[in-house]
Amino acid sequence: MEKVVLGRTGLEVTKLGFGALEMRDVVENGGRLPSEEHAGVVLNAVLDAGINFIDTAPGYGRSEEFIGRFISQRRGEYYLATKCGRPQTGVPHAESEWSRKDILRTIDESLARLNTDHVDLLQLHGPHVGDIEMHDCIGTLEEVRASGKARFIGVSATLPDIATFIDWGVFDAFQIVYSALEPEHEEAIAAADAAGAGTIIRGGSVKGAPLREQGRGGEFPTVRLRWVESGLADVLEGMDLVSTMFRYALAHPSAHTFINGTKDLDHLKANIAAAEAGPLDADLHALIRERVTAAVAKES
Repeated sequence: MEKVVLGRTGLEVTKLGFGALEMRDVVENGGRLPSEEHAGVVLNAVLDAGINFIDTAPGYGRSEEFIGRFISQRRGEYYLATKCGRPQTGVPHAESEWSRKDILRTIDESLARLNTDHVDLLQLHGPHVGDIEMHDCIGTLEEVRASGKARFIGVSATLPDIATFIDWGVFDAFQIVYSALEPEHEEAIAAADAAGAGTIIRGGSVKGAPLREQGRGGEFPTVRLRWVESGLADVLEGMDLVSTMFRYALAHPSAHTFINGTKDLDHLKANIAAAEAGPLDADLHALIRERVTAAVAKES
C-alpha cells in the first residue's frame, strides 16, 4: 500500500485511508451494519489490508465505540483521527458546540470510546470562521495538543471558510471534499499542501452517484445531476464506474490520503484495487474533466 507524508505532521499514511462513517450503527438502529460484529470484521479487514489511517467522529454514531471495541488492541498499526464541534449522534446539542468546555469534554469522551489515551489528529467538525473566532477554538485545540491527548490539530471545512483557515497557518491538516463530480475545492487542496499542511480527501468515490439516484447528504442531488448531465455513463461503459471516478481523484498531486468508507468487504477490496492501480491515463482524465466542467457550467 503506497504511503505519503501527511504534510508537516510527518505521519506516513497510506494513500487509501478509511472513513468510518458507515460504522455508525446496526440496521435496527437506523444504521447500515447487519450486526455489531460486522463492524469488527470490516475494521480488522482494513488493518489487514495495510491501511493505516482511520477517520471517525462523535457525530458518526457508534463508530468510535466500535473502533475502541474491535481494534484498539491493534492501536500501534494505525493513525487515528477524530473530530469535535458536533455532539455524538443521539445526544442533545450542547449550549455551544465550540466552547472550550465542550471541546475538552468531547475529546475525553472520544478517548474513552476509542479506548486509547490519544488521537493522532483532532479536527474541528465543519465550523465557520465566526465559530472559531468567537470561542477561540484554536486556543482550545492547542491546549488539547499540549496535553498529549492529540498529536496534531486540523479542521474539516468547505469554501469559503477553508480559504481563511488555510491563510491562518495554524492547522496541521485539512479534511476537504473533492472528486471528479465535486471539483470546487481543487485549488484549496493545492493551497493547503503549499502551506505545509496535510490534506485528507473525503468523497473521492463521488458518493456512489453513478450507481444510484438517491444518496446520503444534502449535496448528493447535485453530484448525481452532474453525473447524469455529463454523459459519463456512456463514455465509461464497461468500466467499474465508482473505481474509475476514484482513480480520477487520485491524480490530484496535492491530495495526500483518501478516506473512502464502506461497510461492504467487496467495496473495500475494490477501493484497494483502485488505489493500487493509481491515477487514470491522462487522456481519459482530461475527457472526464471536460465532461464534468460542461455539466457544472449548466448550473449557472
